[in-house]
Amino acid sequence: MTVVDNEPITFDVDAAEGFLRMFHIAHPEAGPVGPRLGEVRAEIAETGTYRHTTHELAYGARIALRDSGWCTSGVPWRRLKVRDLRGVRNAAAVAGECVEHLRLATNGGEIRPLVTVFAPDTPTAPGPCVWNEQLIRYAGHGDGTGDLRYRGFTDAVRGLGWQPPSPPGRFDLLPLVVETAHEGVRLFTVPPDVVHEVALEHPDLPWFGQLGLRWHAVPVISNMRLTIGGVTYPAAPFNSWFVGSEIGARSLADENACGVARSVAEALGLDTTTERSLWRDRAVVELNRAVLHSFDRDAVTITDHHAESRHRLSWLRSRQRHSGNRPAFRLDPSAARRARAGGPARFAPAPVETTQPQSPGRLAELLRRRVAGFGD
Repeated sequence: MTVVDNEPITFDVDAAEGFLRMFHIAHPEAGPVGPRLGEVRAEIAETGTYRHTTHELAYGARIALRDSGWCTSGVPWRRLKVRDLRGVRNAAAVAGECVEHLRLATNGGEIRPLVTVFAPDTPTAPGPCVWNEQLIRYAGHGDGTGDLRYRGFTDAVRGLGWQPPSPPGRFDLLPLVVETAHEGVRLFTVPPDVVHEVALEHPDLPWFGQLGLRWHAVPVISNMRLTIGGVTYPAAPFNSWFVGSEIGARSLADENACGVARSVAEALGLDTTTERSLWRDRAVVELNRAVLHSFDRDAVTITDHHAESRHRLSWLRSRQRHSGNRPAFRLDPSAARRARAGGPARFAPAPVETTQPQSPGRLAELLRRRVAGFGD
């Protein structure tokens, strides 16, 4: 029996039947559900699992993103692009296709919502997983430089062979960490040319640009598992676009992240000796203004937290009640720990080899070898 995260892979037949009924109700052109249920029951009896059709997979991924609450305002979920890469299990290929996802999603700044679905867990061959919380994250260094949320992750990948730039900076790209049952943990450098970053300036404060702040354009969430009708896809990166306050307030301002609120407040001439001056609040407002202004200046898709609040209220009123039969993106506690602490491994403990990250050239070579293109 295959064990992942210290738990055996199990299968829920009721979830399969519930999802298939749901799919056929939404797609009457697919015909009656009975014959499909018969096929799936026979496949499960023979193999312990079943394979979704291309249309079932796309529908399940779209519903999961729509119902998850991660779908930001304006995303046309019915037209969400779903990349079916269920045949991809090897770490290098997963990393290469993650890079391709990032390139396609960036789309010159006009962010394209995508989901890329890699191989599922099966009773005999568990699927790959990506440790990173997002495909693009910045390292957190021991001297307090960078994004301190990922200091543990940074230390872990250094232990696996990653070498940060010298001297370390505030915006050093972390490598992709991909784990498979047959290869273990592997590191891959993200090619810098596919990472679209926005340099931050302020519409009214000329000195703001001298702070040297920037942020990446596309939030590709990469450590949540996609479950559809009893089948689990442990690697299914997806993206919409940023809410400005995610960057300005949560990532840049927070002292447990990049911690730049104080330097902004001091540049504004605010009294930072007492919290009653509300210097943090005023600094965060200016950071959020700079983020929205700079993304708009570079024509990179973004939304603001007021628009997003209205969208979330509408979503809460209309969302479906939770059901185990409904497709969903879920974050397991072990996956959350991997994204911040760089462990534990998903599969049974095995000797961990120290390995240098695969180079951007290697990933580019993998992408050039792709046989099938991705159409619009």
